[in-house]
Amino acid sequence: MLRPKIPTNPMPTGRVMPPVLVEPTTVVPSAQVPPPAPVASAPSRPTVQLTLGTALALVGGGTAVVLVVGAVLVSMLLAVAVTGASVAVCALVIRSLANADAKRR
Repeated sequence: MLRPKIPTNPMPTGRVMPPVLVEPTTVVPSAQVPPPAPVASAPSRPTVQLTLGTALALVGGGTAVVLVVGAVLVSMLLAVAVTGASVAVCALVIRSLANADAKRR
């Protein structure tokens, strides 16, 4: 009962193709070619020229990024503060109702 039964693998029923024989090829040595002489290459990247217009564009873009990120962070902080204040008001109301109910009894 606890011994697993291993199924037997039946013989294939489809077409059986014979194995393909690969014949080795011979390597013929060719004439030795000397390595090419090193050639001085041109610089791969052009130099960056920082003009007054591009400097102003970079400063303006950086300022815009800082302002946007600051606005997002301030809005998230404000959302947390509003949520905390509303939870505190709810806690005071529930405490007041519980105390009023206890005084009536």
